[in-house]
Amino acid sequence: MKIAVLGAGAWGTALAVLAASRGNEVALWARRAEQAEALVAMRENRDYLPGVVLPPAIRPTADPQEALWEAELAVVAIPSKGLRATLAALPLAPAYVSAVKSLEYSEGGLLRMTQVIREITGVSRVAALSGPNHAEEVGRFLPAAAVAAAAEEGLARLVQQVFAGPSFRVYTSDDLIGVELGGALKNVIALAAGMSDGLRLGDNARAALVTRGLREIMRFGVAQGAEAETFYGLSGLGDLVATATSPHSRNRGAGERIVQGVSLADLEAQKQAVEGIYTVKALHAWGKQTEAELPITESVYQVIYEGADPRQELSELMGREAKPE
Repeated sequence: MKIAVLGAGAWGTALAVLAASRGNEVALWARRAEQAEALVAMRENRDYLPGVVLPPAIRPTADPQEALWEAELAVVAIPSKGLRATLAALPLAPAYVSAVKSLEYSEGGLLRMTQVIREITGVSRVAALSGPNHAEEVGRFLPAAAVAAAAEEGLARLVQQVFAGPSFRVYTSDDLIGVELGGALKNVIALAAGMSDGLRLGDNARAALVTRGLREIMRFGVAQGAEAETFYGLSGLGDLVATATSPHSRNRGAGERIVQGVSLADLEAQKQAVEGIYTVKALHAWGKQTEAELPITESVYQVIYEGADPRQELSELMGREAKPE
């Protein structure tokens, strides 16, 4: 197949390498011409995924027409903050798969990334790929697994066919809502876990945050129409464990740096996007509108956007009314 990967960050590059390893012809689109030129010259993404060689089947380019010419599937690996403006300026593809784990808030409510892609492009065939997948490991063919979700079974199987291989097992799901929400919301809980690690609160505290965080994700997801079982799978519990504990995790690392004094502006300026800081803002806005109960999410928001003392927020979480688990 001809595949276009939109976004030449770490995850986009890793997905391009995976797709190429399965015999597909892959165009890797970079927004900046100088980045595309460096990828062509070095056959390596030294800025975002150093040490991973780009196979011959990958064609880096900054020309969107070239990238999407006759592409059967476009893989969207663009940070959510710039997704709308970037996609709106690109040619259309017949089908898309979102590899972006985030949420967007508007006056009409919360939007998942597949909904944003549909809204921008007008294309109805949009899937999501999610799971415990760090680009640093996937790009080096270390064992991993993911879930391809779509309302249309044929599209989920197409994504499975593109990426599944000896080192990357891909399952399919028809619970698009649950798969996307698990991937987006776990970033917020990973921020909380990083804050706990930054304060040196220990393994027990992190485990409690992750466990209660999963419950918070499930409660929210089911209310949005997701299936509860999805959150016990790769795109829920699996992704949460990896993101809340791994040294590769940008969200966990960001939480740790926040409690050590790194500013929000510094986080937003770094090369690799920290999707959790945008997701928690969207969830906070949605929570104010609906009066939803998201205690861990709200505490993370207060620390990042309102300058709250993380220890005080933890104290308030611990002091909540006693109740059955």
